[in-house]
Amino acid sequence: MAGGDMGAPRQARHANKPHKARRRLNVRIDMTPMVDVVMLLITFFMLTTVFNTPQTMEINMPSEEGATVEVPESNLLTLRVSHGDRIFWNIGVESPKTLEFAQLRPFLLREIAANPKLITLVKVDRMSPYKSMVDVMDELNLANISRFSLAPFKDFDRDLVDAVATP
Repeated sequence: MAGGDMGAPRQARHANKPHKARRRLNVRIDMTPMVDVVMLLITFFMLTTVFNTPQTMEINMPSEEGATVEVPESNLLTLRVSHGDRIFWNIGVESPKTLEFAQLRPFLLREIAANPKLITLVKVDRMSPYKSMVDVMDELNLANISRFSLAPFKDFDRDLVDAVATP
């Protein structure tokens, strides 16, 4: 609400009196209703806003630093991503075979259906973009494979991939 102070009532002017400057009006604005509306808007937006939960992936780290886990070779699927975004796979100590990225998810679904105890080992070359590793991990997640490990891409892996890539 607003109000105004008009001052004293006007006196009748006479022709022989000089003209007086008008008195300034004092305006007072009541801010209480506006504060109420602002608080209602804040409450409305707080109650209707949907908070996004961060999309994260849970990572289980080994409890001991030098711990080793024994896995049978028949239960270990190794995916190697080379610097050209080419994917090579093998189970156990077989020779690696190439795989197109578009065929990765159907391949993973087929392999996990054949062997539910399958553990996937992902090795990504340092020269390949970070996006390659994220894409492979996304495909593992979409194929509902929750048991996988990340390992460094070593010179042995590079030699193995180069031997398969160049017949």
